[in-house]
Amino acid sequence: MEGQKEAKIGRRGRAAVVVLGDIGRSPRMQYHALSLARQASLEVDIVAYGGSDPHSAVLENQSIHIYKMTQWPTIPQSLPKILRPLTLLVKPLIQFLMLLWFLCVKIPAPDVFIVQNPPSVPTLVAVKWASWLRCSAFIVDWHNFGFTLLALSLGRRSFFVALYHWFEKHYGKMANGSLCVTKAMQHELAQNWGIKAAVLYDQPPEFFRPASIEEKHKLFCRIRNPLSQTFGLRDCISNEVGSCDPNETLFTSQVGNGIFLKRNRPALIVSSTSWTPDEDFGILLEAAVMYDRRVAALLNEEDSTGEEILSNGNEVLYPRLLFIITGKGPEKEQYEEKIRKLRLKRVAFRTMWLSAEDYPLLLGSADLGVCLHTSSSGLDLPMKVVDMFGCGLPVCAVSYSCIEELVRVEKNGLLFSSSSELADELLMLFKGFPNECNALNSLRDGALEMGSSARWATEWEENAKPLISEMISGRFN
Repeated sequence: MEGQKEAKIGRRGRAAVVVLGDIGRSPRMQYHALSLARQASLEVDIVAYGGSDPHSAVLENQSIHIYKMTQWPTIPQSLPKILRPLTLLVKPLIQFLMLLWFLCVKIPAPDVFIVQNPPSVPTLVAVKWASWLRCSAFIVDWHNFGFTLLALSLGRRSFFVALYHWFEKHYGKMANGSLCVTKAMQHELAQNWGIKAAVLYDQPPEFFRPASIEEKHKLFCRIRNPLSQTFGLRDCISNEVGSCDPNETLFTSQVGNGIFLKRNRPALIVSSTSWTPDEDFGILLEAAVMYDRRVAALLNEEDSTGEEILSNGNEVLYPRLLFIITGKGPEKEQYEEKIRKLRLKRVAFRTMWLSAEDYPLLLGSADLGVCLHTSSSGLDLPMKVVDMFGCGLPVCAVSYSCIEELVRVEKNGLLFSSSSELADELLMLFKGFPNECNALNSLRDGALEMGSSARWATEWEENAKPLISEMISGRFN
């Protein structure tokens, strides 16, 4: 054993980060990889699906190596229902064999595996087997519970959900160490799963920050095309985004070397989503309709061009709203069709997918973030809100059991439980926009304070690095 330890002295340690998903859409695991390389000085192998490009910081780091697996094809809707249970058995079996091939053959033997959960099946099983075969430590990073996500589509009483729950709990307990995202989840794991986990809160990395006026202008120039793509009929921003002037955007104007924000610009609201059942996007659409109608009622008229909304002298009390929704997912087309039917006069929607470099700039350029995440388990927190706070962006979020671990009401954001409450908040926050919206400015100050007080590197150094170092050192003792 002593000889084994001596042989390892001149060798740089190695970690494998395992994600049974698109690595470009798994930011927390990207940040793990960066911290393992930068802060723990390890060589890092990422095993994941391709699809979306990860952040350039990951791609450019010489110590990070990405191994992309072939993704399981989408099950066609035309598949007979009688065959669907068969796919629930065949799919994890094929994924299990592919994971084993990558973890045991394709990558060099790591000192520690760090695996994202969920998905739990077959990931936890494959990583446990691989850790045993390669004499490596095994750490689970609990983002949520996989069986609760499966229950959204199959129901809590499904046999497959019960089987999934057993695998998740059984193999989760076999891990050498665990991390989780909230104190509520830490308590649940300890009390009902027999798992001791360290809380590693999501925190924004350094590239989530408020955008400068120059960065905003360049971003709006780059996304001019997506902004001009309406859902059918022209809407309240169509005339302005169609401008051919290269110095003009919907929000900014360049005169000589100076760039300024337009006074009559719409308020920019951002929401990112994976378009899945645990985010009820209908709440946002209903709130948009209510905002549109309530402003019309305040105008005391049936019809309006939406050019100027409830003016008081030269001041516009209620602005047009532009919602930019980012992300990919299964229910996107369904909601886009609903948006086409809304016929709103003062509210516009755009959906788009942004690069890992442009997404933080969009958050840093927006006026408000909206989060519709409700959590299938009620125990995880939305990382998108963390990113928003890193950019100094206040948030309106759906209220659920542990969200107040992150959103401090009337400090950095507001909570809502219905579309009517969200509409009320939009009216309250944007009254007097852009210069006289004191409530919005106060929340922005709170978001800036929270975003600047904690960063991922600090959180990881304090709560993840000790566990990982212990696992690696214990491997050779």
